[in-house]
Amino acid sequence: MDNKKVVVIGGGFAGLSAASYLANEGIEVTLLEKHDTVGGRARKFSKNGFTFDMGPSWYWMPDVFEQYFSDFGYQVSDLYQLERLDPSYDVFFKKEKISVPASEADLFELFERYESGSSLRLKKFFDEAEIKYKIGLGEFVSKPSLSILEFAQFDLLKKALKLDIFKSMRKHVAEVVKHPYLRLILEFPVLFLGQTAANIPALYSLMNYADLKLGTWYPMGGMNKIIEAMEKVAIELGVNIETNQNVLHIRTHKGKAYEVYSSQGSFKTDYIISSADYAFTEKNLLFESDRSYSDNYWNSRKMAPSSLLYYVGLNTKIDKLKHHSLFFDSNFENHAKEIYTTHKWPTDPLFYLCAPSRTDKSVAPPGKENLFFLIPTSVELNDDNEIIRKKYFEMICKRMEGHFGIDISKHIEVYETFSRKEFMQEYNSLKGNAYGLANTLDQTAFLKPKLKSKKVENLYFAGQLTTPGPGVPPSLISGKVAAEQILKTI
Repeated sequence: MDNKKVVVIGGGFAGLSAASYLANEGIEVTLLEKHDTVGGRARKFSKNGFTFDMGPSWYWMPDVFEQYFSDFGYQVSDLYQLERLDPSYDVFFKKEKISVPASEADLFELFERYESGSSLRLKKFFDEAEIKYKIGLGEFVSKPSLSILEFAQFDLLKKALKLDIFKSMRKHVAEVVKHPYLRLILEFPVLFLGQTAANIPALYSLMNYADLKLGTWYPMGGMNKIIEAMEKVAIELGVNIETNQNVLHIRTHKGKAYEVYSSQGSFKTDYIISSADYAFTEKNLLFESDRSYSDNYWNSRKMAPSSLLYYVGLNTKIDKLKHHSLFFDSNFENHAKEIYTTHKWPTDPLFYLCAPSRTDKSVAPPGKENLFFLIPTSVELNDDNEIIRKKYFEMICKRMEGHFGIDISKHIEVYETFSRKEFMQEYNSLKGNAYGLANTLDQTAFLKPKLKSKKVENLYFAGQLTTPGPGVPPSLISGKVAAEQILKTI
């Protein structure tokens, strides 16, 4: 390709994806990563024999991963071992626990136990969700969303009518089930999209298809195994990966970028893809005259929550604990209000627990347990400190003791925390968000920040603040779409 050079900023899912698709077409690609390893939010760390995934822990949409690696001549099974989880996850309410089974027949039976006749409505719900999933992945997420005209084709408009864009997910779920437990189970997946079901379009019932039909999986060795596989592919394709490269500035001349400065040197380039935080790239790496969006624009974006994370190693096992557990044993609406409206520390938070050592012996020493806790929090909290973090961990310990009959605080070998402050420090995350922009209707598709700069003609973006949106599979797609836009111009 005439010796064209591309610098990719950021070595997470989107950056590795973009770099690999470009290198596969013969482009000379240099990837700059500020940390000492690639992976971004999906890095890992080890301590006292425990290995912790630092971020993503849910493996959904396995077809997207298969497609990604097949584009480079691999099958997922060539690179890491997948296990389907059954049950997919446990959901704890105040007085009972529901195990969500992997089997569709068992799932229908579960719904019937709580609400007679619901399984027929659930089947229809899944049939519609499958259509949305196939149209969404087949027709929409691969579009760069640079203009509304991309969606103006008659065939696409016809398909869009099937997507329930203008109905809320909450209203859609209410048409399927009335029982509060079942409604929460069906509304849960859209929490990954950064808002409550009342504010997310029913289009995203496609997430239920991904969750309950395609299944919940786990890559043995941890989620970082995906990153290791992507790094292997990138290196084989010739990508030059430079770690410990904290990018400081993008130099431009007459509306065109030509050089990237980092803490370790400078890199001449013909094109740039930034998979670093979009807002950070604009505010910190570009002069104001080169920015597509103002500070007011970024300040007005609706953000997904931040998170308070705990990485905990126990010197004992917890009987009856499953790989994934959702603790909906407090008031969902109160917690949501504190995240999105009043922006307070939660009074009595919901939380999520991942225990990969229940599936994978390699992530904890024998007889011990690897635990990852997550409490969703507002992106507007500024009074984060160790006293607050300890307070919430004590809440978790008390709730865990109520459900499992064990005081985990007496068995801790490893205790590390990560919250809004670290999201900003480690990932330059806008407002310390954990999941990117909320996927509300007014921040969907061509209404997201554009993946091509409006001011710098050869600067592109990938990752969770642009098309197609937050999450691991969308990040893989985002990198591919950004790479394709460059390839069209060469």
